Amino acid sequence: MTPIQKRAERVRAIPLEAVLRLTGARPDPHDRHKWHTSQGVLSVTGPKFINWTCGLGGGGAIDLAIHLNQRGFREMLEWLEHHFPGTGSPPALQSLPHGQLHLPVPDPQKLWRVKSYLASERRLPPALTDPLIASALIYADAKANVVFVLLGQEGQPVGAELRGTTHRPWRGMAPGSQKDLGCFSIGPASSLSVILCESAIDAISCAAFHPQNRCLSTAGARPNPRWLHTLTGQGLEIFCGYDADATGDAMAQAMQAHYPLVKRLRPCKKDWNDVLKAS
Repeated sequence: MTPIQKRAERVRAIPLEAVLRLTGARPDPHDRHKWHTSQGVLSVTGPKFINWTCGLGGGGAIDLAIHLNQRGFREMLEWLEHHFPGTGSPPALQSLPHGQLHLPVPDPQKLWRVKSYLASERRLPPALTDPLIASALIYADAKANVVFVLLGQEGQPVGAELRGTTHRPWRGMAPGSQKDLGCFSIGPASSLSVILCESAIDAISCAAFHPQNRCLSTAGARPNPRWLHTLTGQGLEIFCGYDADATGDAMAQAMQAHYPLVKRLRPCKKDWNDVLKAS
């Protein structure tokens, strides 16, 4: 067995639930085997997993990390070794959702790449992104990833969406992110209308068409973020602007089952960023 095979063998047995928590995935409240992730809905059975959204599956922590983070084998091997030093089942990480948030360290020298990506590749208006960058709600990390900060009710960071800016698409969450404690938001805080989107990029894109509304990211298609009930209790008009696909429609229907007053606002293309880029 080669040295890299030995390293892989040590981390492959890390519990898949620990890897899911590290990436910000949310366990389904009704099915202990099901998880809601940035890549879709996964079912986990022991060391095996299957993504019902895209019909892909695999086995072991490395396969899962590659799938969730959309990165290569060696990079995910090092990523797992960094977060799970030693053996594959550190008990401290079982409570990660309630642990310390590890936001990426800002790297101002990479900000040019982030600005170029948002404006050129995502077509997001600088008039919308520049104020968010100035307030540090969007910034660049050392790998030139875009960091979208999630804020809790008291205005404190509770997580971050991460998006790669290279030719290799990648998305993830900052370790320790607690998506049920807050969200990424754009638009007037005093607005009486709220639009829920699947990602920060979609929320900004949606805000370009609905500037009078407050656009929020649920960091994945989720039917019942814990903070949603606080909005419904304020008498706000709430729209579910999830993607125009099977997952988005299913999650929107599930949300409306929890909150019948929520209305569906379906983008005319796959997602709000596609609508923006086509406009």
